Amino acid sequence: MAREALISARRRIWGWWFFDWASQPYHTLLVTFIFGPFFASVATRYFMGEGMGEMAADAQAQTLWATATAIIGLIIGVGAPFLGALADSSGKRIPWIFGFSVLYVVGAAGIWFMLPDGSNLWLGLVAFGIGFIGAEWALIFTNSQLPSLQSERETGELSGSGFALGYIGGLFALIIMLLFFAEQGSGKTLLGLDPAFGFDADAREGTRFVGPFTALWFIIFMVPYFLWVRDDKLPEPRKASMSAALASLKASIAGLKDNISLAAYLGSSMFYRDALNGLYAFGGVYATLVLNWEVTQVGVFGIVGAMAAALFSWLGGKLDGRFGPKPVIIAAVWILIGVCFTVISMSREMFFGLPLEEGSRVPDIVFYVCGALIGGLGGVLQAASRTLMVRHARPEAPTESFGLYGLVGRATAFLAPASIGIATDMTGSARLGISPVIGLFLIGLILLRWVKPEGDRS
Repeated sequence: MAREALISARRRIWGWWFFDWASQPYHTLLVTFIFGPFFASVATRYFMGEGMGEMAADAQAQTLWATATAIIGLIIGVGAPFLGALADSSGKRIPWIFGFSVLYVVGAAGIWFMLPDGSNLWLGLVAFGIGFIGAEWALIFTNSQLPSLQSERETGELSGSGFALGYIGGLFALIIMLLFFAEQGSGKTLLGLDPAFGFDADAREGTRFVGPFTALWFIIFMVPYFLWVRDDKLPEPRKASMSAALASLKASIAGLKDNISLAAYLGSSMFYRDALNGLYAFGGVYATLVLNWEVTQVGVFGIVGAMAAALFSWLGGKLDGRFGPKPVIIAAVWILIGVCFTVISMSREMFFGLPLEEGSRVPDIVFYVCGALIGGLGGVLQAASRTLMVRHARPEAPTESFGLYGLVGRATAFLAPASIGIATDMTGSARLGISPVIGLFLIGLILLRWVKPEGDRS
């Protein structure tokens, strides 16, 4: 009987890990390494066709992407805490996760219909937004299941391993896209083949297939999650109550004034996670607009970043288990600040003010290293942040607590893209437009001073 329970517990953990494996390609393929750069290149060519110069078109494309991701982030943030409270009032999470999974699949699949001539850019952005909202809202509910999987002391390693598995899944999905589908400038894939399934390279059908491919990947690999993960049994059935959800949410927000550690942590994570999301959203766009990389080059860059993310997330989980999440978060943020300074100090022509020879590979090599650090430390930062939130979550309402965590992670999600958009517009430079994320990281570090490593639930 004990062995049966042990196997059941292991299956539940593996099922929970499979959510990371299934959902990560949305971030790896769509946000950062395939669709984001593809959208930037299509938008740039479209604006140049409207009579803009290349630098102005680059800036306009980045501003459009920034505006769209800001609006999407605001929608995610506003809905997150209310949905979490509503789920806690009923005690059920799985039905919500299923519903958001439908949004994920529909939105991702819809990306196929964005044409490479730029005539329907907004259709691509709307489809992307629907899927991204589904992915982020589902994540809130799966995160809230973490405290029930193992003891609190083991959540750091469990969280890190989940992120590591997710990044490995994203890595495999990215490799498949690059080898068999995404076209280079020659119309061939990275293997030198025509895009699979007879896709038309001129219509960029191989690259556009990233949307349906991501949707199909999610459908297949969510099966273990839905088979092995169940809601906790309640003493008596409860119905979702909107009034109870609003009352609980209002009490949680009002209670922040008496819980300085939680309030400081929510504020801190709001800024440094926003900065990290800015790096994710604009890393591939930067490579496309500043370094003039093709989508396949950005994809190889993504492979390096995903490999580093998987390894670092696993190691970060080990360090989290030994030293706790707070020191891990601080170290990761400081190194990412250094990476940001490096990125904005580099172009095809110079590196930290020093001129480079024409055709120099230094910017490419340095950006590959930066990509590995962004991917690796980003994984560490997210896993450790999830663990520290577990230490601050209310045991009786974990989904609501993670809903607040989702709110602060997205309520100001417009800050990074909006500030990048403003800086890009003011400077006319896609490179200098990245600089506001440094300020966001620094604000996050300052607020961490008031965060207790063990949380403060009193």
